[in-house]
Amino acid sequence: MDSKLKVSIIGASGYGGGELIRLLLNHPYVELNQITSESNVGKYAHSIHPNLRGQKLLQFVSAGDLEHCDVLFLAMPHGKAQLSIEKYSKLADKIIDLSADFRFSSKEDYKKWYGEEHLAPEFLSKFVYGLPEIHREEIKKAKYVSGVGCNATSVNIPLYPLAKEGLIDMLVLDLKVSSSEAGNKASEASHHPERANCLRTFAPVFHRHCGEISKELGISSDKIHFTATALDMVRGILSTSHVFLNKDVSEKDIRAIYRKYYSNEPFVRIVKDNQGIYRLSEPKILAGTNYCDIGFEKEEGTNRLVVIGAIDNLMKGASGTAVQCMNLMCGFEEKTALGFIGLHPI
Repeated sequence: MDSKLKVSIIGASGYGGGELIRLLLNHPYVELNQITSESNVGKYAHSIHPNLRGQKLLQFVSAGDLEHCDVLFLAMPHGKAQLSIEKYSKLADKIIDLSADFRFSSKEDYKKWYGEEHLAPEFLSKFVYGLPEIHREEIKKAKYVSGVGCNATSVNIPLYPLAKEGLIDMLVLDLKVSSSEAGNKASEASHHPERANCLRTFAPVFHRHCGEISKELGISSDKIHFTATALDMVRGILSTSHVFLNKDVSEKDIRAIYRKYYSNEPFVRIVKDNQGIYRLSEPKILAGTNYCDIGFEKEEGTNRLVVIGAIDNLMKGASGTAVQCMNLMCGFEEKTALGFIGLHPI
């Protein structure tokens, strides 16, 4: 390219914002121009995100001091983007919002799952749901793209082919999630004596990400049974989906279905080995990567298929997918700046 696109981030002091900075500083076709944090104005990015030491010196500014840019990322807590989306829409040609504010196209669905009225309902229909594995062609043409729920993503990518083939009768979802999913604001639950050595179920029967799962898979929410448990790890989600099938299919059939849908997907890997300790998908080795790994096993003599999805919640569940969407929106090669393949051991 003759010139780089100018990109800025609102809410860059959080974990999602820090990942965006890390990725965009290594993107060959963009210039990371401005980053905002109202509570850290004047501080350098590396004072909040120490892994950025030695990189481009960027100082946090107030959102009120933002200049016009080509792409604007919104990395704010839930409920904040909708307060000022009208103003933000005048600051950038393209917007990618990481929060839940624009994941539903109707105000009724938003209220159903988030329990409150949407404050900018006129913008809901303008956003495309930002999961490339399902909405790639729409994202390419979009001006506004929403973020994805990390829990929903760990389920939607592994189960989408099965849903498209009409195989799912009922879902029982058991998710194990890391502490960074809750963000970087301290709370009683994140206090070290309370969080360390933790195996705590915090959502036994309901999670608002079920709305995204129902919408993207085309399955009625009363057929989706969800439980989430917090583990003592910093990054990652492991989703164990008990899929009750409406047809008798073999593991060979399931493998063929995944090959049909995902053989050319750059960030989806089928993990099903017969030996070794990494026989199925596992989030540990995905830290910092944009992959979704999928494993599966059919229970002999029943209609239960167990599908195991693994992602880094801050990457494929948030910032990595957001950058992947930007690449599609701007005509870049989809994998640009997302080539990190992970570490082992870690």
